[in-house]
Amino acid sequence: MEIWDLYNNERAKTEETMVRGSQIPKDLYHLVVHVCIFNKKGEMLIQHRQPFKDGWPGMWDITVGGSSVSGDSSVTAAEREVLEELGYELNLQNMRPSLTVNADSIFDDFYLVEREVDTSRLKLQYEEVKEVKWAALEEILSMIDASTFIPYYKSFIQTLFDMRFHPGMRKI
Repeated sequence: MEIWDLYNNERAKTEETMVRGSQIPKDLYHLVVHVCIFNKKGEMLIQHRQPFKDGWPGMWDITVGGSSVSGDSSVTAAEREVLEELGYELNLQNMRPSLTVNADSIFDDFYLVEREVDTSRLKLQYEEVKEVKWAALEEILSMIDASTFIPYYKSFIQTLFDMRFHPGMRKI
């Protein structure tokens, strides 16, 4: 059973929690994180979700993403998701999200990092990730058109690629 902390609209943690899968109470929010790893060639590491995974089964997605659990900060949730899904240790300490997307009941923090990752050395989480590969922007946009990539707005994917040059992006 996964427990989530809940936040108010100003992103302050409340004393309330909830169990994953239950309805998020009105006027409260949950924290979600995504990490996009880029290489020096400007490609993003993307993951192919397992065909039996709940939510977008068999689709390609950005590097990693997931929900924070009770006690996580945004940074610790992002580090944990990378370690769980890819078996890769990434230190994001002293880093803030590159952007946050505010949705109906979530704060979704996106971390953009540049790192050379040898995909053959990753230990993929069987329950979540079928395979990974490096992909250029054009390939991801084509995959969205072909309905093989989660249907993010193409302009949003373009923004992620454009923001990798932002001074706040961390080259680690």
